[in-house]
Amino acid sequence: MSKIIAIVNQKGGVGKTTTSVNLAASLGILEKKVLLIDLDPQSNATSWMGFQDYNGVGIYEVIEGRSSGKKAILKTQTINVCLIPSSINLVAFEVETISIQKREFLLKKALNEVAKGFDYILIDCSPSLGLLTINALTASEAIIIPVQCEYYALEGLGKLLNTIKIVQKLYNPEIDIYGLLLTMYDSRLRLSNQVAEELNKHFKELVFNTIIYRNTKLSEASSYSQNILQFDINSKGADDYIELAKEFLIRNQER
Repeated sequence: MSKIIAIVNQKGGVGKTTTSVNLAASLGILEKKVLLIDLDPQSNATSWMGFQDYNGVGIYEVIEGRSSGKKAILKTQTINVCLIPSSINLVAFEVETISIQKREFLLKKALNEVAKGFDYILIDCSPSLGLLTINALTASEAIIIPVQCEYYALEGLGKLLNTIKIVQKLYNPEIDIYGLLLTMYDSRLRLSNQVAEELNKHFKELVFNTIIYRNTKLSEASSYSQNILQFDINSKGADDYIELAKEFLIRNQER
């Protein structure tokens, strides 16, 4: 069975999609079979993987029960990585399922049929704590929380951790926080160092040792619909995500 990991933070612009795409690619290079699920109506991961303006079967149809998960899986140009794409239709999910009992479990139910074909399923969550994110947390066994090394980075983190505790209590007692990931780190900036110090002080072993440094190549790669390993495997960004994948695998073994 696959290990399902939600990459989540209700703040936008913290590196969720960057981490989802590039961690998936790095795990693929390390010979792990990965399914990336775009659970954000903005569809940034879908576009990044080369499926701009995609209007076929996607995660919306799967969680609404209109299609099987297997029919929604797309092969990508990334080694060992497949994708279930997103669409703007996901915006309507919360309203359309308001009368459905146990609607927090819809994604978990939908993933049962695809879980056997992959080592890892990574879920790129939307920047909110709404029903889509609750579904991702309910379906997942582990969580990675990207934290941007900028002002207000820690704002809302307590709310997210409280939401995770509620999900543990009500829907998914097995869910485990694999780690907080520092992103967009610039060692020259006092603020970046302060955020890193605060995280390590309060969360200690929960913080990944790997840090994702601010790197223009990461931004450029998305505009070419390539992961960082395709775009520039010799870049600092590529090194960082390969190291993250290795540390992730070690943490997974420890658990």
